[in-house]
Amino acid sequence: MTLTANWSYPTAIRFGAGRIAELAEACTQAGIARPLLVTDKGLAPLPITAQAMDILRKAGLEAAVFAQVDPNPNEINLAAGVEAYKAGDHDGVIAFGGGSGLDLGKCVAFMAGQTRPVWDFEDIGDWWTRADADAIAPIIAVPTTAGTGSEVGRAGVLTNSVTHEKKIIFHPKMLPATVICDPELTVGMPKAITAGTGLDAFAHCVEAFSSPHYHPMSQGIALEGMRLVIENLPRAYADGTDIEARAHMMSAAAMGATAFQKGLGAIHAMSHPIGAHFNTHHGTTNAVCMPAVLDLNADMIRHRFDRATGYLGLEGGFVGFCAFVQDFNDRLGIPRHLSDLGVTADAIPELVKGALTDPSCGGNPMPLTEENLTALFKTAL
Repeated sequence: MTLTANWSYPTAIRFGAGRIAELAEACTQAGIARPLLVTDKGLAPLPITAQAMDILRKAGLEAAVFAQVDPNPNEINLAAGVEAYKAGDHDGVIAFGGGSGLDLGKCVAFMAGQTRPVWDFEDIGDWWTRADADAIAPIIAVPTTAGTGSEVGRAGVLTNSVTHEKKIIFHPKMLPATVICDPELTVGMPKAITAGTGLDAFAHCVEAFSSPHYHPMSQGIALEGMRLVIENLPRAYADGTDIEARAHMMSAAAMGATAFQKGLGAIHAMSHPIGAHFNTHHGTTNAVCMPAVLDLNADMIRHRFDRATGYLGLEGGFVGFCAFVQDFNDRLGIPRHLSDLGVTADAIPELVKGALTDPSCGGNPMPLTEENLTALFKTAL
């Protein structure tokens, strides 16, 4: 292990029930007078979106909504969002929603002032330096699910609609200026979304904890994030109005996205191409893939989980943790197989190809190859 690393941690977070009331103040603090609220199609007509817009307008801010965001947003959604941003003469973005709304909102703020195509800013090497940093609009992030943690991230995931590849678009200034984490906004989430988004946060923490890279701060955050999910996701799933459990899950989501600066792995390398090809829910896909990936990495990560399970309130070390994961999925209504999500065997070669080029590969404890990824997909199918 090389004890040399570059570390970056998140931004200002206003956390607590009812703090959506501070949305206009956060915009003003960021220098935003004409915000474009970017959200997804399903969230746009809901009361929480109307509440946010009412707060902005009562404060005298000239706000508008853009909701042409698909569940796995793509460059077509992005182009429409940038057009709306420019047409409305906006000066900042409120990224509002789950992972799709948050990611696309950040990408709109990033691309509104750029002249190069978005794919020139994929998270490869120093490609982010190609961007005009001064042209990036300020961002306020408001998560309405507890899963992706995109509100504290410096990147957005965008699907290439032509190649069916998920790409990570990165720039340090894509990090929101302020995050408002209000657990009351998550109360209306259906059980399936509560489970899928919560297990996304869990996957982030599990993969960060498993990653071989050196980042002890992230390692500690990942461990506590796993504990919060284990203790609170079943509560939020059983009773969507349990505001304490909802709050802890919002913390776990932000913690997972903070922790995975340490690295992700095969779970995400698999789920990204699956989502791009079959339009599956990302967190649910992660959950389905997790048991097979834990088995692949067993020899590399067993010692870590042997030490961690006592803190997590589990018995049996790594073997007990693996048994817990499958039982956890079952209790939360997660399918056991990728085929249950519509994934087909004939797609495996293309999925393997996509997984091998995914940036998450580099954080997997066991080096990923065409052979072991093919076996992983077949096992999970």
